Amino acid sequence: MSENLHTQNLQTAKRVVLDYYEALDGARQGEIAKVLAQHTAEDYRWRGMHPFNEISSADEVAERFHMPLRASFAPLQRRPDIFLAGFNTEGEEGEVWVCQMGNLLGLFDRAWMDIPPTRKMCFIRYAEFHRVDGDRIAETAFFTDVISVMRQAGCYPLPPQTGSSHIYPGPRTHDGLLFGTRDPSEGTATMALVDEMIADLLHGNEVGNETGQNIMPRSVLARCWHEDMIWAGPEGIGASYTIDRYQQQHQHPFRTNLFDKTFNGHVARLAEGNYACFFGWPNLTVTADGGFCGLPGSDVPADMRVVDVYRRDGDKLAENWVFIDMLNWLNMQGLDALARMRQLLGVEEFRAENIIESDWERPDGPTPSDERESREREDVHSNA
Repeated sequence: MSENLHTQNLQTAKRVVLDYYEALDGARQGEIAKVLAQHTAEDYRWRGMHPFNEISSADEVAERFHMPLRASFAPLQRRPDIFLAGFNTEGEEGEVWVCQMGNLLGLFDRAWMDIPPTRKMCFIRYAEFHRVDGDRIAETAFFTDVISVMRQAGCYPLPPQTGSSHIYPGPRTHDGLLFGTRDPSEGTATMALVDEMIADLLHGNEVGNETGQNIMPRSVLARCWHEDMIWAGPEGIGASYTIDRYQQQHQHPFRTNLFDKTFNGHVARLAEGNYACFFGWPNLTVTADGGFCGLPGSDVPADMRVVDVYRRDGDKLAENWVFIDMLNWLNMQGLDALARMRQLLGVEEFRAENIIESDWERPDGPTPSDERESREREDVHSNA
């Protein structure tokens, strides 16, 4: 593909997504379904974090996700930090994806998924991927940090995290919104560095699975990461600064408390300029040995749906924003964090299903109290 055609395809895809955002953000509540119908393909596929998961109808996406979100956080303001497009190195030739990452800001005035409203401003972290086909969006993957919203509402459901919890800023260089064109060679260099870093991690997983030696040497990270790297992870893990603190506050707990790591690949992996990103569905399948996120172990392999967004600085990665669908990962192990929150708040009662009353009828015969009284009478008689 010529450089001009390469650039033209990416710019066209960006315009499709930006037009969609402009229409969506300006739509009234009753117009959202119409906007999605106008900007998405007939066979539109939408992926979202738990409990929304996969939806195959634009009308259902509007009804189940966008409209309740807009009703709870109004007015809703889009505050993107990163915007890029690229050709998917994991997909069919010529497949173009666009990624936007940042925060949605709104007044949290109505409960969302029963998370109690605060009547204060709330930041909703998000990363959204769109596969563009012609002048329509054919696929979307929307990731957000639901547990971050729970924390802001004062109902954090997990043990204390190892990293820092705050509203994560965008790139230190303030150059993440790639609305214009970029030299394709820069994106190629960024993707090559991300691929090298992924290869190091995959080799580390193989070594850990085979030998049990899960602590990765610091020197391995230093090959691809700046000394003062920033890793902005999901709520439940938190953010870390510098290689040393990243290892202590995320990598070591992740590598030593999770085992049988299986890499499932990525749905989309792309780069433009100094930025790159990917997501999987799921990326990883892991089994918890106990201790990760302060939680007990489990013998159930559970999936991690993960987004990574990177900024390259020279020949090293400097910043990494990470989303993990923690609710789905916990749910696969039997912990429905949203249900537990509802029960603690009193908006949902514990319910027992499939009760057969006859199973709870006591068999005929003396009760424990009858037997105790009989023994007491015998003791009195013998003492007399």
